[in-house]
Amino acid sequence: MAEQSRTRWRAIATRWLGLGLAVGISVVTLGLGITGRLTLYISPESIWFACAGAVVVLAGAIWSCTLPLGAETDHGHDHGHADDESDAAASPRRALKLAGVVSAGVVASGVVVAALVLPPASLSVELAMSRADATGTLFAGADTPTLGVADTTTFGVGEWSSVFATATRPEAYDGSTVTLTGFVTPGADADAVNLTRMIITHCVIDAQPAAVPVSVDAGESGKGQFSTGQWIEVTGKVTADSDGSLRVVPTSVVEIDEPGDPYEY
Repeated sequence: MAEQSRTRWRAIATRWLGLGLAVGISVVTLGLGITGRLTLYISPESIWFACAGAVVVLAGAIWSCTLPLGAETDHGHDHGHADDESDAAASPRRALKLAGVVSAGVVASGVVVAALVLPPASLSVELAMSRADATGTLFAGADTPTLGVADTTTFGVGEWSSVFATATRPEAYDGSTVTLTGFVTPGADADAVNLTRMIITHCVIDAQPAAVPVSVDAGESGKGQFSTGQWIEVTGKVTADSDGSLRVVPTSVVEIDEPGDPYEY
């Protein structure tokens, strides 16, 4: 009776670690996709693929419910009984394997439960600042400005960041009008802050920050009015300085809430 009980619980644990966790992730994926929040984790181009995969997993889960409990580990043949000496030799390995499975199961279960319970959130400002320090210039759309002065009317923070870093003729962009949205991070100069946006290629794992310097007035009404992490919409013009560097001189700065899709792609 005790052996049957252990076998049953082992079968339940096996099904949870396989089927249960997969179903949990699939439910989260579909829920985020339906509510439009899946873009907090992956690029819009990948949403259809992720949701289709989740549907396939759920369909497979429904089918697997027709299998009797424990069928996953039933190989259809009897391994026989090992002698006592073999059992004693295998015991440490079996214990180590069990510990590894339990540890991995606890971690995986915690991740899935957290995904189900915790609300979705965008990448933090602190992460953006740390990645900015650890990585080089983000070359988002760098192939565009190298061919000459492109149509900048559709440029976001990522494209302008690339232009600011790579333009060989910065004076050609002098006077360009911009309307950009991002969050504030500290600037390199006392009279500027950085307008920052996280750029995603495929998912949040490859996210990198892009930033453009925005001039602010000196004095009490200057840099101190912009708090780090605050989302703003900046309207203004690009100005080329005598040293060839580019910056945005704003004509208006409006505080806004974090947009529903906080990333650029």
